[in-house]
Amino acid sequence: MSILSASILLFLVMDPFGNVPVFLSILKEVPPQRRQKVIIRELFIALIVLLLFLLAGPHLLKTLQISEPSLRIAGGIILFLIAIKMVFGKLGEMFSPLEEEPFIVPLAIPCLAGPSAIATVMLLTGQEPHRWYEWVISLLLAWVLTGIILLLSARLDQLLGEKGMNALQQLMGLILTALAVEMFIQGVRTVFN
Repeated sequence: MSILSASILLFLVMDPFGNVPVFLSILKEVPPQRRQKVIIRELFIALIVLLLFLLAGPHLLKTLQISEPSLRIAGGIILFLIAIKMVFGKLGEMFSPLEEEPFIVPLAIPCLAGPSAIATVMLLTGQEPHRWYEWVISLLLAWVLTGIILLLSARLDQLLGEKGMNALQQLMGLILTALAVEMFIQGVRTVFN
């Protein structure tokens, strides 16, 4: 997997277009002048969490005695379930506005650094731990693009509307479905070879 393909995978898994309605809903009660600061803070918390799992992933997998094929198959299943939600559901409806400013949960974790993103970074380093610096670059690229989209979330919502945002989310879900199936097939193929 190249840096670009890993970046695309991580970008799809972090699902910024699917998270726009979630962020808008949760931050509804936060004063408008404070929203950008909250988004930036939550983005950095998510990045730290994902970097920790990316760098500690191979050691954690060895400790838990999880093989690469098992991780590929499990990662494929998790990504497939997330993709199904992206295609058929409205992720923005999962959370309601909070009465106080969110901190870590639910924006940083699980919206950005959720189980699928954590499993993906662990899968990348678990397969080829010697390329850890490339995976860090991939994560940073996906994170920056996700951050830009989330910081522009109010404008995107006005520009595209609910139907446009749902269409983008569904398109990303379709791409992620194909990646999930490919990951699952590679895991099964590795087991039987």
